[in-house]
Amino acid sequence: MTFKEFDFHSDLFKGIKAAGFKEPSPIQELAIPLISQGNDIVGQAHTGTGKTAAFGLPIIDKIAKGEIERALVITPTRELATQVSDELYHLGRFAGIRTLTVYGGVGYGRQIALIHKGVQIVVATPGRLKDLYRKGKIEVFNPEIVVLDEADEMLDMGFLDDIQEIFQYIPQNRQTLLFSATIPEPIKDLAEEILYQPRFISVVSETEATNNIIQQRYYVIKENQRDEAIVRLLETEESDKCIIFCRMKREVDRLTEHLQALGFSAAGIHGDLVQNERESMIKSYRRGEIKIMVATDVAARGLDVKNVTHVFNYHIPFDPQSYVHRIGRTGRAGKSGQAITLVTTEEFKELQRIRKEVGANMQLATISIDSPSEENRVIQILSYIKHLEAEPIADKLLEGIEEFDTKELLKKLLTHLAKTTPVNSLEVIGFEMEDAEEMMQDYLEGEKETKKSNRKRKRR
Repeated sequence: MTFKEFDFHSDLFKGIKAAGFKEPSPIQELAIPLISQGNDIVGQAHTGTGKTAAFGLPIIDKIAKGEIERALVITPTRELATQVSDELYHLGRFAGIRTLTVYGGVGYGRQIALIHKGVQIVVATPGRLKDLYRKGKIEVFNPEIVVLDEADEMLDMGFLDDIQEIFQYIPQNRQTLLFSATIPEPIKDLAEEILYQPRFISVVSETEATNNIIQQRYYVIKENQRDEAIVRLLETEESDKCIIFCRMKREVDRLTEHLQALGFSAAGIHGDLVQNERESMIKSYRRGEIKIMVATDVAARGLDVKNVTHVFNYHIPFDPQSYVHRIGRTGRAGKSGQAITLVTTEEFKELQRIRKEVGANMQLATISIDSPSEENRVIQILSYIKHLEAEPIADKLLEGIEEFDTKELLKKLLTHLAKTTPVNSLEVIGFEMEDAEEMMQDYLEGEKETKKSNRKRKRR
């Protein structure tokens, strides 16, 4: 099939050609005819499948032909809103389509003014959009088509109530399109509430739906070995881009600094970052200038980056759904991905809960290490020096530096440090496979005994 088979406005074909589109993707083949015919739809598709064009092309076509005047796209995050708005603008620029991104963190004035001037497509985040409607600032904006993009992400981020309120302000005689990678029960309920006789389409295979394209592993380590384990895995795994998930902001900052000191291309992202810092960092990550993103769960939600090959759980999450959404950052658009989790024996409970509730097929593995090479030994020494509180000693040495040859003094100091700096020459980080399996078996048997005891107490 080619795009020529769709009866698009001639100016829209210029945008399609400029975008380099050759033929429709599967989601575009299914969605475009249904949307063009005026159907409400629920589309199940992952990021990277071409779904923005799947809803964007028929919307732009309807505007170009004068069939509708305005459309609204609601996305979970500012980054995604900007990305969608940019793509819609480039597809529709030859047809004179004007797009606007509406989000929080900036003044209302410009956004309200452009809406009142008659911008045709608004791409908005739920919080700011709800505020504008609630305050009566955009009563003139009555979209004939409304798109909910990444609906499951909006559910995870707690925007469901905002979405329901927003739809109270939007005219009932509209066409509504809902796109989501997964269709949990709350999304089904929402679809029944806001869509009219929707057509369901999906390009998510059974394999993708069950995350089988994501290979999941876990390593049983000691608490004080997390940094060492992450570093070793980063050195040995063949990754393009990766995300390391931490529980706390201070953990993100500390681990990022540690990785940077070791020469890794890493950056940290969490809720304390100002918006322009976050945007700049994400752009660098998308372009491949940053290879490792260290993030909290909240900061990473809605982060839409292609070619993430690995997700590392520095700590296992407490919530099974958090685990699902963490590892869902990789293995997208039909590509395989690796999800790697570090656990201690104290975290076996969370591990088993995730396995049971999510049905995760997590394989036990071990991290082998060699004695450090000369290069790694130098890195260890420099890292050790960096964390020494040695300012008073340095002052004393600098006072009497004239009595020594500088190079000779440096050689003597480094020789001493090489002998005294702690060296990790273990063969395995954490536990051997057999030991880890035995500990897990002991834990499971202990759980069985506890359940038996609880049942006996209840009978009494």
